[in-house]
Amino acid sequence: MAVRVKPGASRDRVGGRFDGPHGPALVIAVHDPAVDGRATEAARRALAAALGIRPAAVSLRAGAASRDKLFLVDRPASELSALLRRLRDGSAE
Repeated sequence: MAVRVKPGASRDRVGGRFDGPHGPALVIAVHDPAVDGRATEAARRALAAALGIRPAAVSLRAGAASRDKLFLVDRPASELSALLRRLRDGSAE
C-alpha cells in the first residue's frame, strides 16, 4: 500500500490522497518528527489503527528514509480495498 507521510503535524490524521511515485497514496500525518524512524513507526501504527488491525500486521516494505513509503498489510484484499478507497478518496465506490 502506497503511503505519503507528513511528519511534524499538529495531530495524527489518516486520510487524503497524494499522487506520488508509487501511484495514488494514502496521506498519513503524524505528530512525530522525521528523526530516527519515529515518523515511519508512528505512520505504521496510525495506518493499523485506521484499518482496525493490530500494528504487527503492518510492515514497511520500502521507503524507510522517504516520505513516500510502501507498507505491506496482512488483510484480505477485498476488505482492504474498500477501506483504503474510503480513507484515500473519501468514498466507498
